[in-house]
Amino acid sequence: MLPTIVLVGRPNVGKSTLFNRLTRSRDALVADLPGLTRDRHYGRGMGASQPYLVIDTGGFEPTADTGILKEMAKQTLLAIDEADVIIFLVDARAGLTPQEFTIAQTLRKAQRPVLLAVNKTEGMRKAIVSADFHELGMGEPLSISSAHGEGVRDLIELALETVVEKIAEPAEPVDQDTPRIAIVGRPNVGKSTLVNALLGEDRVIAFDEPGTTRDSIEIALEKNGKHYTIIDTAGVRKRGKVFEAVEKFSVVKTMQAIEDANVAILVVDAKDGITEQDAHVAAYIVDAGRALVVAINKWDGLQDDEREWIKREIDRKLQFLDFAKFHYISALRKKGLNELLASVDVAFKAAMSKLATPQLTRVLGEATTQHQPPITRGIRPKLRYAHQGGSNPPIVVVHGNHVDGIKASYTRYLEGIFRKAFQLVGTPLRVQYNQGENPFDKEDERKKGEGLVTMRRRKNEMRAKLKQRNEQNKTKK
Repeated sequence: MLPTIVLVGRPNVGKSTLFNRLTRSRDALVADLPGLTRDRHYGRGMGASQPYLVIDTGGFEPTADTGILKEMAKQTLLAIDEADVIIFLVDARAGLTPQEFTIAQTLRKAQRPVLLAVNKTEGMRKAIVSADFHELGMGEPLSISSAHGEGVRDLIELALETVVEKIAEPAEPVDQDTPRIAIVGRPNVGKSTLVNALLGEDRVIAFDEPGTTRDSIEIALEKNGKHYTIIDTAGVRKRGKVFEAVEKFSVVKTMQAIEDANVAILVVDAKDGITEQDAHVAAYIVDAGRALVVAINKWDGLQDDEREWIKREIDRKLQFLDFAKFHYISALRKKGLNELLASVDVAFKAAMSKLATPQLTRVLGEATTQHQPPITRGIRPKLRYAHQGGSNPPIVVVHGNHVDGIKASYTRYLEGIFRKAFQLVGTPLRVQYNQGENPFDKEDERKKGEGLVTMRRRKNEMRAKLKQRNEQNKTKK
């Protein structure tokens, strides 16, 4: 189970900037304007020694009792309840404020580990600017710059150390041959009805009211002689509508269920069309690297023109799911379920595929022959060979020179080539790069004040000397 880190602080201290840096995204709006973030933002943290979930909150005004500030404070309190560790962000340039004493008092009552981060310290003497914040009594202030990334990695590693006991708990043994399937989607799209239809019994509550399922439920399923583990999750409600205390864990539980699964079935309500929240859930599944099958539910209740409209919406809003199979089903009438499970089997097999190194290297060679990596900073990257680095999702590690200059567009090109070559349907694929050793590494480093032409001339001269020395050695022999 992934640990959850929550960012808390008064308005305009840099929480959303830090969130975007941790998730390597631009999901949270950022501007020099207090109160821009109002709802909670959920994301998957990257760049640390292990994965984690991170939640961005709006500006915290604990004493607010009316209006939008009260609702923002309510959202922050719900996020605090979901936290394994809290990062309390303060502004070095604004200094210590009375609000922050109130926030500190609220965080102490939450009984969660808290790290005090002093933001916006770039270009300042960190020991001096952080000294005043000792008054909060929240431990040693840690100086960072969320905009420039200074001290952020150390802050996150320290935060993860505080919850290491949770991460280190021995997990129950998992049968690698049994697919774990997470049923995810917005509330009231028919997830529990789909689970009951697959099981052939009313195992979970299915009711025409959003939010009936409050927690993730694991159920064993045997179908057509095959075994599965079904995870029915609470609906991912639009963040601004998650107010009930009993629902406060729904989003985090759903995200953790996706992380624990091999395959996710994203259930979409055909009557509502493809909503922004559907796209967000789909994007999180892709970011987590999980195999995916999309079930367009309640298809039987639509007219022909409505069906055509839904298909156009899918092409427009979910085009990034080109690797996934789409099924048009009716969970209530049990239509299309066999085909749905067949696609789950195909996606699971693709996610757990073993890819041979010689085949990967041959496909890589054909791909680079067809389309070479673009030149970056005057040098074209050279890709040598590839091997598999992991499964679920399949990871292809490409070795070569100057791979740090490869652009994201070329990486997507290689991902598509590998997926097509190995017929990997229903699973994302990751391409990672490993810089190979180069005997001319020292030569390739451009000296201070040296131009590109001068550097190349120097390299050619050194290579000529090396060739001459090798020929002389052969002559002596």
